[in-house]
Amino acid sequence: MAASQAVGESVGVFLRDVGQGMLEVSHNTLALLGLAVVAISLFGAGRADLRMAAEQQAFDWLQARQEARAEPDADSLADLNEPSAVARATAADPKDLPRQQAAVASWLSRKYRVAPEPVSRLVQEAWAVGQRAGLDPTLILAIMAVESSFNPFAQSQVGAQGLMQVMTRVHDDKYEAFGGQLAAFDPVTNLRVGVQVLKECIARAGSLEDGLRFYVGAGNREDDSG
Repeated sequence: MAASQAVGESVGVFLRDVGQGMLEVSHNTLALLGLAVVAISLFGAGRADLRMAAEQQAFDWLQARQEARAEPDADSLADLNEPSAVARATAADPKDLPRQQAAVASWLSRKYRVAPEPVSRLVQEAWAVGQRAGLDPTLILAIMAVESSFNPFAQSQVGAQGLMQVMTRVHDDKYEAFGGQLAAFDPVTNLRVGVQVLKECIARAGSLEDGLRFYVGAGNREDDSG
């Protein structure tokens, strides 16, 4: 009996020492588990009592390691909390919109299966920008619906990006006022730049209808300026 205990203790020491070495090299729990299985097979073949003791020691050690690693992970995730993150969200409460805008936002939300809060913010912006640009806000929203289905991260085969599918590399100068080309993926910025491009297309084509045709076609051709 004493001999069995001594061998069991030796196995435990072996598992701890070799396991620690493996942890330092790879930090791989699966590798440690595989090593434990191999060691148990070598030392415990034909000895059920010895095998059970070694298995218990191995799994106790692995569980302790897992718990030790889980605690700092939880702390590090807590450090990521950012109460001010809501300020970056492109969203608005539909209840805060005027009746007409709220109705449009509600319809778009159902039609395109997108959350009402971000759509409400886009409706707000379309009304504000449309008024300043002399464009019907529902036209701006219709372009977003056709071009990207309200996906702010959409990209065409030729590189048109964002809600309004603006050719970012062509209109990089317009994004400079918003901090650079990556602003193409900010929904509000993409809307504003898209309206600028649309106004240019209308002025170049000479009419709203031809300008729209020019704008929509621009997102499908690499050599176009839309």
